[in-house]
Amino acid sequence: MTPFPHPSPLQVLCAVLILAFAVLIAAPGLVAPQSPYAIDAGRALLSPSAAHWFGTDDVGRDLFARVVHGTRITLGLVAGALLASAAVGGLLGLVAGFSGRVPDLVFGRLIDMILTFPPVIAGVVITGVLGPGAGNLVLALSVVYLPMFFRIARSGALAESKRTYVEAARALGFGETSIMLRQVLPNVLPLVLLQYVILFPLALQIEAALGFLGLGVAPPTPDWGAILEQGKNFILSAWWMSLWPGLFLLASSFAVMVLGRVLQERFDRR
Repeated sequence: MTPFPHPSPLQVLCAVLILAFAVLIAAPGLVAPQSPYAIDAGRALLSPSAAHWFGTDDVGRDLFARVVHGTRITLGLVAGALLASAAVGGLLGLVAGFSGRVPDLVFGRLIDMILTFPPVIAGVVITGVLGPGAGNLVLALSVVYLPMFFRIARSGALAESKRTYVEAARALGFGETSIMLRQVLPNVLPLVLLQYVILFPLALQIEAALGFLGLGVAPPTPDWGAILEQGKNFILSAWWMSLWPGLFLLASSFAVMVLGRVLQERFDRR
């Protein structure tokens, strides 16, 4: 068995970043006890200082608190949306790949319909029709990435259905559903989980784009994309309004992307 290489400094840095974001998601109030909603017109557009590490926005809200609390909102919405997409798309792909015939044809045509729209356009259309809001945003992201999970689960189930252990299970009298859930699913699940990590940065960018377009969570809920949209009007006079949510978005996307590549390399070594 080929030993895994030692992590590089970049991989260690990304692991630290992921751990830091996990802490911000779990307990944002411990890191930023200030209210992300408190308005004070007397301190509007203050530059970063010891009192306000990231400065303040145009209505005097503390940007450090908004960006930190926005971590739970932004990353939580993306994580939940991809989880729903992985569950539905993975299950449909598992059934289509293992059963074949009618399920494969029906589910395949449904997926082809979704794939006719680019992810960003599909997200804009769904949230534009349903309106802004956390629930609609999660639904949009779930639908957008459902085909990717369907395809990876279908290809994995199709390959596993031809393995010897499946034929042996059938010879022993196990039902098709039992074989699919107890034998095939555990071997397809790692593919779905790897796809989840790989797609996370892409889904995060679309979530931020929808928030920037005003199709994300309703204000004044702190969200990185919404904060970026708010800061675009003050990009020259109050650059810090766009800098910090942009950096958090970049750092989280990059850290998860590196994690995805590491997991993919280790998966390929198996």
